[in-house]
Parts: sequence; C-alpha cells; structure tokens
Amino acid sequence: MYTKPVEMLSIEQEELRGISRTVAEIEWLLLILVLLYQVFDGPLPDDRSAISAGLFFYAAFVLSFRYTNFYRAESRWKITIETLVMLVFITWALWYTGRLASPLVNAYLLVIITSALALGKLTTMLEMALIAVCFVLLGENSSAREMLSLAYVGGLVAQLAPMLLVAYITTMFSADIRFGLNRARLLSETDDLTGLYNMRGFTIMVDRLFSQAVRYSRPASMLMIDSDNLKAVNDAHGHEAGNRLLKMVAKCIETELRHTDLLARYGGDEFVALLPETPADRAIEVAQRILKAVATAPLEFEGKRIETSVSIGLACYPEDGRSIDTVQAHADRAMYLAKEQGRNSVVKFTA
Repeated sequence: MYTKPVEMLSIEQEELRGISRTVAEIEWLLLILVLLYQVFDGPLPDDRSAISAGLFFYAAFVLSFRYTNFYRAESRWKITIETLVMLVFITWALWYTGRLASPLVNAYLLVIITSALALGKLTTMLEMALIAVCFVLLGENSSAREMLSLAYVGGLVAQLAPMLLVAYITTMFSADIRFGLNRARLLSETDDLTGLYNMRGFTIMVDRLFSQAVRYSRPASMLMIDSDNLKAVNDAHGHEAGNRLLKMVAKCIETELRHTDLLARYGGDEFVALLPETPADRAIEVAQRILKAVATAPLEFEGKRIETSVSIGLACYPEDGRSIDTVQAHADRAMYLAKEQGRNSVVKFTA
C-alpha cells in the first residue's frame, strides 16, 4: 500500500540543522557572557580560577562536540545533551559568582529558550525541574523542614515564575511557527485535488531519490500515466465528474505502489511515479496492476457508471537514460505511443 513519502527525515534534518546553528550561537554567547563577567566584574582570585576552568572545559566541549563530527547527523538527542551541559556550566559559574545573587542567574533563560525551540514542551518542563533543583542547591543552606514550608516553596516559585513564563510562551510560539511552516510547505508541494505531490514537490523529492540511484548504481523506473477519457467525461458529465475521476485514478495508482515510491500529479490528467530499486520487469508488473486496478474500479456518478482506463509509458535508469530529465522524457514518449496504439496499455521505451 502506497503512503506518500514526505521524506520526513530529510525535512527534519533541514529543520534541525537550522536549530543547531542557533544553538551554536547561544553556546558562544554564553561563553562570551561569562568571559566578560570574568574580565570586568572581577570575582575573587580563587573564584576566578574556578570560572576559568569552567570556561575552558565548556569551550572544549562545544568545539569537540560540535565541530569534530561527534554526531554525523543532527538529532534532538544531541541538542538535549548540549542543553544539559549548558545547564551544568551555568550552575558552575553561578556557584562562584554569588550564587542566586549573581548577575548571571538569568543565563538559565538560554537553556529554556534553546529547549523550547528545539525539544518541545515535555523536555522543556523537565529541564525547568532541573533548574529548580539547581536553585535549591544554589540557595542558602536550609533544613529539610524549612524547604517544605509554604514560605520557602512560595519564594522558590516566585523566583522561577519568569522562567516558567518564558518557557511557556516560547514553546507556544515555536509550536505555532512549526505548524505554520509545515502547513505552508504542504500547500506549496501538494496538489489540491488529489492530495498527491504537485510538480514542485515531486521535483524536490525526485532529485534526492534519483541521486541515490546514481550514487549507488541502483535501478530506478519512471511511469508516466495518463487518464484516457477525462475530456470525454468532462464534456458528458461536467467537471465535477472529471474531478472525481482524477481522484479515483490517483487512489487506484496509490494502492499499487510501495511507501518508498514517489507519486505526483504531473498536470491535467497525467500522473508521474518514480519507483526506486525497481528494474524494468518489475516496473512493468506494477504498471499492469495499475491498469487492472483502474479498469476494475469504474466511477459511480449520479447513478451512472463511468468506465475509464489509463495509458502508461515506462522508462528505466540506467538503460533508458542517465539523467532524471532524460528518463522522464522517454517515459513521456512511451506514454504517448501507448495512447496511439489504442490506449489502456503499457509501453516500455525503446531507443
């Protein structure tokens, strides 16, 4: 059963790379902030050496973790580790710069914002809980009884309230922005009528899939599929019937493809499908199944039974072309030959 391969991993990688660049800027901003405090505010000599050690180890972590391909692909786990190390470094710096009275205490906001942008609500709340623990550790020494008192808990909540508010607002904005971007991407890359990729979306995805076939010398096949009687249906029954016919044909094609295949509406009454890891003989089998699926699923419209069929042209990589444009052009030529030969048939391109 075909499900539209939205290439979520590739899209997520692009999103994570953008977030990762922002995280890197936040990490360097934090280093510069603590370094400036070290230079201009003048902590005590013993504290200065401890802060310098923290700066050294945190800078070494950032350089090694981010710029030595420790993780070859961006991931949310990587960003989670970075935020946790950031939290430890901030707590270390606060310990030697006045604890909760330190002017650096608001640096925890950098952890919260980073987590809210990249990791979602749950992780952000968990990190807020860790920050609350750090506040307890950095606070004045209190007995367990005092910590459980209403006054102590109320004071801690009051201190954390601005950070909680920032966490909530940032996660809400991040979710809204991500939803809007995904919606815009979906609308720009899909066909309104059938829900398949349009040619813009198909071009983006097919370049990735075809480049993999070329890189690893794997076969790939392309089908150009044309509805044989859309114009006649439009003329006889109206455009609503024609639209339903197109949706039915798209559904029939989908049922015969794998989740790794790529299907798009080419325009008008034509569809295009790329079948990775598929040589010519297997592609012909797929095309024949599509012919049968369309022919055995007539459209019921206003009490009338509308028969339909498709013509399919097939071309394969590498025997029919070394580029995606060449393979597609040859599949298109084979499709027109199928229509000339009587329609409702499959034609394999031959030179």
